[in-house]
Amino acid sequence: MRPVSASVVEHTDRGPLGRDEMARVLAGDIPRGAYVNLGIGQPTTVADHLPPDAGVILHTENGMLGMGPAATGDAIDPDLINAGKSPVTELPGASYFHHADSFAMMRGGHLDLCVLGAYQVSASGDLANWHTGEPGAIPAVGGAMDLAVGAKRVFVLMSLFTRAGEPKIVRECTYPLTALRCVDRIYTDVATFEITGDDRVVVRETWGISFAELRSRLDVRLERDVH
Repeated sequence: MRPVSASVVEHTDRGPLGRDEMARVLAGDIPRGAYVNLGIGQPTTVADHLPPDAGVILHTENGMLGMGPAATGDAIDPDLINAGKSPVTELPGASYFHHADSFAMMRGGHLDLCVLGAYQVSASGDLANWHTGEPGAIPAVGGAMDLAVGAKRVFVLMSLFTRAGEPKIVRECTYPLTALRCVDRIYTDVATFEITGDDRVVVRETWGISFAELRSRLDVRLERDVH
C-alpha cells in the first residue's frame, strides 16, 4: 500500500454523491492502460464512466477481456454478459476464454486493479464483502477472495453508512473476512479515503460533509494527510 501526501478537499456545498457520481469519481482515478476487474453490483457501473480514450482494459470473471459499457436496447446480446449476468458491450479487440483461465489471470497477479463492493473495511485495509453473518443471509463470495489477494491494487466502492447510520469503515471488521490488508482506497457517497497500511485512514475528498463531522462519526484514526 502506497503512502500519500494530499490535503483533504471539502465540498460541503454539494453531496452526498449518487451512484453514478461515485462511479465517475473512481473511474477518473484509474490509470491509463490498466487491466481492471469490476466486481458484481455497483462496481460494474464504473465501466459506463470510462472515456473511450482511457486505454483501460476491463476483465470479467466469467472470461472476457475488453468489456465495454452496459448494453441497452438493440445492443443487448443475451450471450454477452458480465459476471453479474448483466448485458454488456465489447470493445474492438475483445477476447474470450475459459473461466479457469480467467481465474488464473486473477490469481496470478495479472490485474493492475480491481473494484469491489464491501460490507465493511477496517482501518488496516481488511475487507469483508461476502457475508453479513446474519442467520439466513446468502453468502456470495464468488471470486472476491481471488481478486482481493491477486490484484495489484484494490479499490472499494460503497456507501459510507448503513441504513441504520452505522459506519462501514471500522477499526476491526465484525463480518466474515474476505482478505486481510488488501484495500488501498475507498470511494463512498460522502468521501474518498486512502488506506495507508499503518491503521491510519487519510481523507482525500468529501461531499456534503466536513472533515470534522467525519471524524466525529467514524471510530478510526482519520487524518487530512500522512504528515
